[in-house]
Amino acid sequence: MINREIIRIKIVQLTYAYYQNGNKNIDIAEKELFFSLSKAYDLYNYLLALIVALTKESRRRLEVLQAKARREGREEPSQKFAFNRFALQLEGNKQLAEFVETHKRTWADHPEFVGRLLEQIEQSQIYKDYMEGEDSYESDRELWRRLYRTLIQENTDLDQLLEEQSLYWNDDKEVVDTFVLKTIKRFEEKNGPKQELLPEYGSDEEKDYARKLFRATIMNADEYQRYMSEASLNWDFSRLAYMDVIIMQIAIAEMMTFPSIPLNVTINEYVDLAKVYSTPRSAGYINGMLDAIARHLIRQGRLLKKLGDKTPQG
Repeated sequence: MINREIIRIKIVQLTYAYYQNGNKNIDIAEKELFFSLSKAYDLYNYLLALIVALTKESRRRLEVLQAKARREGREEPSQKFAFNRFALQLEGNKQLAEFVETHKRTWADHPEFVGRLLEQIEQSQIYKDYMEGEDSYESDRELWRRLYRTLIQENTDLDQLLEEQSLYWNDDKEVVDTFVLKTIKRFEEKNGPKQELLPEYGSDEEKDYARKLFRATIMNADEYQRYMSEASLNWDFSRLAYMDVIIMQIAIAEMMTFPSIPLNVTINEYVDLAKVYSTPRSAGYINGMLDAIARHLIRQGRLLKKLGDKTPQG
């Protein structure tokens, strides 16, 4: 699950912290990087567990309504949502159950939030359409994909609750949401409780990428900042925001350390990060600077890559 997008975000954050904290121990900083990455995977599992918690609360409420209907001699309410086949499959998933048991993190600690969110679900048009629609595993799974995109992906109450539990999660959720949605889409009824969730790392290559990129950024900082100065003859380098320097330093580390990553990909990725983590003007500045730095290094023979046409960003 942990991909290069998440890794780049974490390295921007951890490199900035490395210089700000004053305790410049790269081994400790590297451990913090991997701990931070593991927290993103925790969030992935925790958000999947939210679907289970909502389903359990729905069943609890259903039991109350069924008992009341039987006492009053009325027709009992539908069990369709409370026994949604996708949600039940997720509830029985062995990997998710192991995560919940190991981390002792449960949505039972937040009953008010779960209850409010369930009420929002039951009042939504998505829920109403589902209750009146076809009865199939595919429609059960699609319901949760739509509910997640509509009521969980963009939920300020949830964002606040997650931030209170872990400072790491504040910047993780937007990326992790995409992996939760991907997981929902991948579920197949035939796999039952053995359906595989996304692994923490797809391969050792991603771990190596994180380690090499972070170490290159820190250990070659003086060299990379010299490249910035050499290539900034037409730029007011002295007025550059400190975060801009950090972002460009990491981008240069990626350019120099990973031959297989195209220069345009690297530049565009770090321009996008500048839009989030630096000043409003930073993205356009960094776009031009990284382009100039890459061309400068290519001319000097220090960088054996080609810089193709790229769309200006700002």
